[in-house]
Amino acid sequence: MLTQRQHQLLQFIQGYLSNRGVPPSFEEMRDALKLKSKSGIHRLIMGLEERGYIRRLPYRARALEVTRLPANWRAGADPEAASTNVVQGNFGARPDLAAEEAGTLSLPLYGRIAAGTPIEALRDHSTQVAVPPHLLGNGDHYALEVVGDSMIEAGIQDGDIVVIERRDVADNGDIVVALIDDAEVTLKRMRCKGATIALEAANPQYETRIFGPNRVKVQGRLVGLMRRY
Repeated sequence: MLTQRQHQLLQFIQGYLSNRGVPPSFEEMRDALKLKSKSGIHRLIMGLEERGYIRRLPYRARALEVTRLPANWRAGADPEAASTNVVQGNFGARPDLAAEEAGTLSLPLYGRIAAGTPIEALRDHSTQVAVPPHLLGNGDHYALEVVGDSMIEAGIQDGDIVVIERRDVADNGDIVVALIDDAEVTLKRMRCKGATIALEAANPQYETRIFGPNRVKVQGRLVGLMRRY
């Protein structure tokens, strides 16, 4: 299945290739779909590539190749009128959080979590984020936006969306959402050392924080990460 935006982009690329013999530039694709930035085009191309409709050729400019077309394809058809095998949706504000890709699942985006100085996580059930199913296992999950750079050596950067499996226990060395003194929430690697719990940063500029066993509660375990470019 294709989203409406994916179908529009695929139709534009195929028509451009047929007329000019080369694929369009990212700027031309952005203008054709009336998007504000090229990041939306990047996400749509990734979705089309994952579903086998296009292929990116390495080491070549404008390196896109259409490998197949939808079963309901009609050359020259108005992409706005296409409905079969197309998922309708709202692709306006917050495209980074919209379910633009078919086959995704929606998780609540509870708010921003500090990967530096802890802040309270905002639990906003009205905001959802689309997550690929392969990032999820069994159990309940939620998502948080990372603020700060204390986990960069673990591959977690400021602005990333982390997928969290909700649980109150974790293995030694897991990256967890930790609630400190029932007031602060942070994303850190947890190490149990005797009767104490260490919350380790993945950045040498931040110190490891040590707490007594009753001061830290596990709120979830990191299971996935998504990033915008």
